[in-house]
Amino acid sequence: MVRQSIHRIHAVHGRRRQKPVVSEARTPPPPPSPPPATTTIKSEPPTPLLAALFTTPKKEANASPPLPFLRPRLKMASAVTISSVGAQAGLISKPRNHGFTSYSGLKAASSVSFVSGSSFLGRNASLRASVAPRIVPKAKSGSQISPEASYKVAVLGAAGGIGQPLGLLIKMSPLVSELHLYDIANVKGVAADLSHCNTPSQVLDFTGPSELANCLKGVDVVVIPAGVPRKPGMTRDDLFNINASIVKSLVEAVADNCPEAFIHIISNPVNSTVPIAAEVLRQKGVYNPKKLFGVTTLDVVRANTFVAQKKNLKLIDVDVPVVGGHAGITILPLLSKTRPSVTFTDEETEQLTKRIQNAGTEVVEAKAGAGSATLSMAYAAARFVESSLRALAGDPDVYECTFVQSELTELPFFASRVKLGKNGVESIISADLEGVTEYEAKALEALKSELKASIEKGIEFVHKQQTAAASV
Repeated sequence: MVRQSIHRIHAVHGRRRQKPVVSEARTPPPPPSPPPATTTIKSEPPTPLLAALFTTPKKEANASPPLPFLRPRLKMASAVTISSVGAQAGLISKPRNHGFTSYSGLKAASSVSFVSGSSFLGRNASLRASVAPRIVPKAKSGSQISPEASYKVAVLGAAGGIGQPLGLLIKMSPLVSELHLYDIANVKGVAADLSHCNTPSQVLDFTGPSELANCLKGVDVVVIPAGVPRKPGMTRDDLFNINASIVKSLVEAVADNCPEAFIHIISNPVNSTVPIAAEVLRQKGVYNPKKLFGVTTLDVVRANTFVAQKKNLKLIDVDVPVVGGHAGITILPLLSKTRPSVTFTDEETEQLTKRIQNAGTEVVEAKAGAGSATLSMAYAAARFVESSLRALAGDPDVYECTFVQSELTELPFFASRVKLGKNGVESIISADLEGVTEYEAKALEALKSELKASIEKGIEFVHKQQTAAASV
């Protein structure tokens, strides 16, 4: 007598394998019907990952659930969309709420919680919405997209060493609808190049003084990096005679065509060019001290970088306020106010302060006559532009260090941390100068005479120009 044994193996998790059970012979079930005929192309079998991504496995009796790390992919495979494919590739992720106490990228130090899209630089990177800017579908059509907010930004001096990378970084902002590029030559090629970047903003080019007015019409933020760069052996003040005239003429055009715009002065020496801009705007009757900024963000960026390296800290956690001006000893990093709180020896304080003050010279010498700190300056300027746009968009928690008209000291202009709002400077943070160390207090007093001289030099330049024009 022939007996047939059927071994039943229980695959239930946590159970020990059972002994085989012997039963009487039974008629085997009929074989399953063959699947419908299909045309197939012979190819290599898909990898397990691809199979998990793009196929839905059949559910079998007593089958174990998919491995945990495959569950998201299996779930997404049922509906492949642009967003889901992008997420699998690591390019796009679902926005998450992040609360940062400080931020080392284009978003300045802030305690605000915000929704951040991902970027090719990482979740917390500076260009946090650059590759996949946050966009919302229009109500009537899911295929059309629009940026969260729309602002027009003009870069005057867009074909230069700072202007070109700055234009690229601004082009990547989801807050920009139009990017106006102006220069006296070679700007058409820059605009054509940038226009190929698939971000929402439109790029327009303007060449020469005859097109400057059209460039500035309706602009919300004007950034001025125009001027000659530093060369080995040159100080920022050596640039004064050339750059002062350039800034004066450009700001006159701003006053005539977009007097309500935020004005960002990058052209060196900032300690003098900002007072020049203020005097020009005052003469035109449109001066608003809350909307004129000297961009000193690069000093903060450098201070954050050098301190993080020195103390082995995460860059995203570091914020060092830098006050004073934007040249030599007028640059004063308040290391005692560093966040997170860290201690420095007297030697470390002096070394870091000197390096931050002379960092521009460090780059000029390293480039050996081939240029100045164009890339880091463009990065810092883009961060300040982004902060301004966020303030215009209504972000209530935007802080930056910048060189503005101030009553914080006896000097008419002073760089310090300010709160930005829709109308420009909302408040100047005076607490940063309270409780400073003896070293910082002495350095603060030492910088005032040089900064005062630079400010007066800029104001005097405009007055001389005005007198000369009146005598003609």
